[in-house]
Amino acid sequence: MPDNTLDLFRSLVSTQVAIPVAAMNVLVAKIQESKAATWMELELELRNAIALLKSAQDEDLGGRTNISLTSGCDLFMKYVTRAFSMENLEFSACKKEVIRRGQRFANMSLSARTQIAAVGHSFIQDGYTVLIHGSSRVVSALLLKAAETTQFSVIVTEGQPGDINLERVKPFLDAGIPTKFIRDSAVGVIMEEVDLCLVGAEGVAENGGIINEIGTYQIALVANALRRPFYVAVESYKFSRMYPLSQKDTLAMTRSRRSTTTTATAASSSSSSSSSSSSSPTSSPSPDTTTTSALTVDLPAVDFTPANFITLMFTDLGVLTPAAVSDELIRLYAQ
Repeated sequence: MPDNTLDLFRSLVSTQVAIPVAAMNVLVAKIQESKAATWMELELELRNAIALLKSAQDEDLGGRTNISLTSGCDLFMKYVTRAFSMENLEFSACKKEVIRRGQRFANMSLSARTQIAAVGHSFIQDGYTVLIHGSSRVVSALLLKAAETTQFSVIVTEGQPGDINLERVKPFLDAGIPTKFIRDSAVGVIMEEVDLCLVGAEGVAENGGIINEIGTYQIALVANALRRPFYVAVESYKFSRMYPLSQKDTLAMTRSRRSTTTTATAASSSSSSSSSSSSSPTSSPSPDTTTTSALTVDLPAVDFTPANFITLMFTDLGVLTPAAVSDELIRLYAQ
């Protein structure tokens, strides 16, 4: 029987379900259809399914990294497998409890956007100008919630090197939010007009920093220099046990650097021709020389923003400081 893990995952992601939530629903479906007779067999099936999910290509993930998928799967496994620590339960009863817990966890994660919008929208006040970067659906939900009671404007960065997607701003225009589109390179110029910055995250590291779409770090740097608050709206299932110490660490962990090498050709006059002609009047001038070299185009997809540049995080667990992430990870994995 062919494995339909990736097909089911793709179908869920195509309906705008968040990547970790889609993965959780796939794992619940795998448990429901499993013929395993013991926990070890069931766990092996789930581990194999997770390995398949982690092998998903960029197009399956909507161009995102698999950081949130990995952390979501890890938390799911931790949450559901506690059922097998219960004493005096037959395997069939444990399996039913695993399914119940898995469905509950997936449903809790699905409602995270609504909860984050509820706790974060009050930070946007009348007359504010909000700078956003990336295509976070959590950020969009928060802004649309704020627009129900508050008048403010939004500045949206183009988000290169990805495609300029005007569909990102359509919900804001439909909600009557004044919206301006700027180049990424204009952030330094426009920051003095901004009251706060708001971004999402693909993952939150154990040290409270965030991994997000390339360009986030430079926005945080400019915001910090001009003393503008820098907020992050992110679901708790994206809290990860990663601990990057540099941009290089981040790119290695996420495998998100895309480099291509091409050949560049340049023509230049030989400097030796002038010297040789001056020393020997009868010598003919040397022809122009052609230089060929390799040009590397480096396109990292994400960057790492350290915790000290982040003001607060809006999460489904409440409003947190970056320093609280470590404590929440301990709590999430210890429960």
